[in-house]
Amino acid sequence: FKAKVATEALRGEWTTSELAARHGVYPNLVAQWKKHAAEGMTAIFSKDAGRHEADQEARIKELHAKIGQLTVGRDF
Repeated sequence: FKAKVATEALRGEWTTSELAARHGVYPNLVAQWKKHAAEGMTAIFSKDAGRHEADQEARIKELHAKIGQLTVGRDF
């Protein structure tokens, strides 16, 4: 829901007040969600985005290994 409202706010087809009334939220929330969405897009297209994804995948592999160890230990 938040992403939908933020996307509509970024498009600029309606004012913040119109979007807030349309979705039944406060205008401040719409402005905050729009700001967070814009900041998130900046992070996606930055140079560090690829490194962040690689770090996440390494962490996921590490956690899967730990889950496997705990499962074997519990079953033993």
